[in-house]
Amino acid sequence: MTRFPAVDGLRVIAALAVVVSQVGLHTQAPFAGVVSRLDVGWAIFCALSGFLLYRPHVLAWFSGTLPPLTLPYLRGRALRILPVLLVAVVLSIVLVPDPASTYLRWAVLTPLPFYLLLPGLGRLLTGYERPTRRSVRWRLLVLVGLTALGPVWMAAVMATGHPEAGLWLPGYLGWFAVGMGMALWQVARATGRLGASTLDTLTRVPATLWGIAAALLLITATPLAGPYDHSVPTPAQALLKNLIYTVVVACVLFPVLTPTARTVRVLGGRPARLAAPLSYGVVAYQFVVLGLIDGPFAVQLLVTLLASVVLAALSYRLVERPVVRFGKKTATAKTPSRATSPSSSPAR
Repeated sequence: MTRFPAVDGLRVIAALAVVVSQVGLHTQAPFAGVVSRLDVGWAIFCALSGFLLYRPHVLAWFSGTLPPLTLPYLRGRALRILPVLLVAVVLSIVLVPDPASTYLRWAVLTPLPFYLLLPGLGRLLTGYERPTRRSVRWRLLVLVGLTALGPVWMAAVMATGHPEAGLWLPGYLGWFAVGMGMALWQVARATGRLGASTLDTLTRVPATLWGIAAALLLITATPLAGPYDHSVPTPAQALLKNLIYTVVVACVLFPVLTPTARTVRVLGGRPARLAAPLSYGVVAYQFVVLGLIDGPFAVQLLVTLLASVVLAALSYRLVERPVVRFGKKTATAKTPSRATSPSSSPAR
C-alpha cells in the first residue's frame, strides 16, 4: 500500500480539534474540560508526520535500496512548511498586537526539530543489519521506549520549575515515535517479516479503538490531567496527560493502516481529500483570526473556522502549491535522475 486514504480524514479531524481547543482557550467554552483536551489534535499531527516521513526509510531498508536523500527531503519539507509559516507570521505582526507568539511556539519548536532529526534517526533505526523478524522486533521495542520519553520529560521539566522546556522536542518525540513504530509494523506486516497477531484483529474493529480513545480523553478532561488553560500543571498531571495522549494517538491511527472499506468511505472520501491539503493552513491562520475577533465561544468558533478555511484555501492555491511546483521543477532540472524505488515515494 503506497497511499493511506483514511489519513486524509485524520488530518482534517486533527485540524478541527486544534481549532476548537484554541478557541476554547480564548473564551468561556462550554464543557471546558473536553474542549481543552481537543488539543490532542497536535499529538495526532505528530504521529501522522512520524508515520508518513519514516515509512520511506523502512521501505528502503526492506527493499535493499538507498534511503531517501537528505537534501531533497529537507527541501521538500521547507517548501511545504515555510511559505505558510512566513505568511502567518507576517499577518500576525501586521494585524495582531501579540505577534504569533503561540503559533511560533507550536509550529517551530515542535515539528521542525523532528524534521531535521528524522534523516539521521531513520538511518540509525534501519541500518546495520538485514530486516529480519528479530531486527524488526528490536527496533519496535526501541520506538516503544521512545514513547516513554515524552511523559518523563514533561514530568521532569515541571518538577524542576522549567515549564517552558515542555515545548522542546523531547516532550513530543513520543508522539512521533508512535507513528514511526506503526510505519515499521505496517511495512513488516505487509511484507511478511512479522506474522499475524492480535493487532491484525484490532485493525478490523476501528470503532473499538476509537471508543477507547474517546474514553481516555474523557479521563483527561478531569482535573487529573491538569488545568484547562496555559497554567502550569503538576509533574504528575503533565505525565498523565502526555501519556494518555500517546495511547490516544495510537488508538486513533492504528485502524487506518489497514482500513476497512467503511473506514475508507468515512475518512477517505472526496470531502476529506479536498480538505486535507488545507489542514496545515487552517491550523496556521486560525491564530491570526483569533487575534482579531472577540465574542462568545460559538461565534468565535464559527468565524475562526470559516475565515481560516478561506485563508488556507487562498494560501494553498496562490502560495503553497505554486511554491511546491516551482521547487519540484528546480529540483528536477538540477538533480540527476534516480531509479524509482518504494523509498523514493514522497510523504503526503
